[in-house]
Amino acid sequence: MSERGDMAEPLVHGDDFEDTLIEAAEASHDEDDRLKPEYLTAVLDAVEEGDSEKARDLVSPLHPADIADLLELAPSDRRADVAAALGDLVGAEVLSELNDYVRDDLIGALAPEQVAEFASELDTDDAVAIIEDMEEADQQAVLDAMEPEDRAAIESALSHPEESAGRLMQRDLVAVPEHMTVGQVIDYLRDSGDLTRDFWEIFVVDEGHRPIGTCQLSWILTCPRGVPMSDLMKREQTLIPVDMDQEEVALRFQKYALISAAVVDASGRLVGMITVDDIVHIISEEAGEDILRLSGAGEGDINEPVMDSYRARVRWLLTNLLTALVASTIIGIFEGTIQKMVALATLMPIVAGVGGNAGSQTMAVTVRALATNQITGSNARRTILREIRVALLNGSTVAVVLGIGVGLVFQDMALGGVIAAAMMINIVTAGLAGAAVPLAFDRMNLDPAVASSIFVTMITDSMGFFAFLSLATAAGLTG
Repeated sequence: MSERGDMAEPLVHGDDFEDTLIEAAEASHDEDDRLKPEYLTAVLDAVEEGDSEKARDLVSPLHPADIADLLELAPSDRRADVAAALGDLVGAEVLSELNDYVRDDLIGALAPEQVAEFASELDTDDAVAIIEDMEEADQQAVLDAMEPEDRAAIESALSHPEESAGRLMQRDLVAVPEHMTVGQVIDYLRDSGDLTRDFWEIFVVDEGHRPIGTCQLSWILTCPRGVPMSDLMKREQTLIPVDMDQEEVALRFQKYALISAAVVDASGRLVGMITVDDIVHIISEEAGEDILRLSGAGEGDINEPVMDSYRARVRWLLTNLLTALVASTIIGIFEGTIQKMVALATLMPIVAGVGGNAGSQTMAVTVRALATNQITGSNARRTILREIRVALLNGSTVAVVLGIGVGLVFQDMALGGVIAAAMMINIVTAGLAGAAVPLAFDRMNLDPAVASSIFVTMITDSMGFFAFLSLATAAGLTG
């Protein structure tokens, strides 16, 4: 695959180019490095007026990632016109930076030959990201239009499971045998014209092309030419199986502070490498997925089609409706108690609401700890006990404050004592549920982020209503 560039091809050349970039950045970006609304309006107006040259002059100094932002910010019905006006400024690098939904819309308007040309200009992992979500017939048409070598690399990557190291890795890397000396390696790097230029370390392999060590470029540049690679290389290395899930790959990079890592197949042969720039994207993506799953918001993408968002969210709302019936049933059981003392109806939401927030706090901490492998079978029980201790402290504090406040406002210290006790019970229950529910889902090999929030909310609402109303009845507050 071809080497990728760092910026769109500029329309301004010469000694003033750097000054032009600075001025363009000041004109187009705000203090938070976001494209200014007035800049976006200027580009859209130029496109609408048919002045493609003006639009290109405005956009040409931008980095490909900023051009991608421009297309995403443009109204969906005008993106195709903007892309057409910008012409070759919307190149392969811009496509790789685009939001998935926006990119799919633009690619849908391109001929297979154009998509194939763009894919050939990118690293394998970025090319796969463009092609993998296409319809099968369109995908095959693009592959048929590619050069045999590029097509083989893409097809090999697509043969691996989605969100695996095989999809994430790039095949362009530098590997040398251990018998080479530092001088020979330097000469090899200088003389080989088809090597990738985006690498930070060299992999040392044996006769079977299995990685046996790594060597950073800085070591090679500062070492005498006659030193064998076998003496210079670091033999300890973190190898990534080609079928490993991308989330686990990201955790290994984070744990071992990796810049790049070798990817090996089932036989241990070196088949690719993963670099930290791809991992930064994965970490952000996985973290966002967990947050959105906790809320049941689907993919949560503002560019997602309305019907896709509807289908993703409505099933959660319907499930939540069913669990809410449990709390409603408990309230119905104590209907007579509530009728005798209207203050109970006023105070019930406080007990359930604060308990729900306490459960959400614990649940968020637990889900994150599970996602980052901080919780295992060896410390799961200790984690639950810790959260119960935190809940006891939180519950005591909130219960005292609420109990005194309710007693003074309603001139009824018995009512204050009842709501304090109910609050204490519900917050402790919330701490237990917030930790235990995600752990239970994880033990069943289910994603704890998917359904934990619904069940934790059901438990805290139900327990809050039940504890408060039953204690009020037992204390004889209603006569």
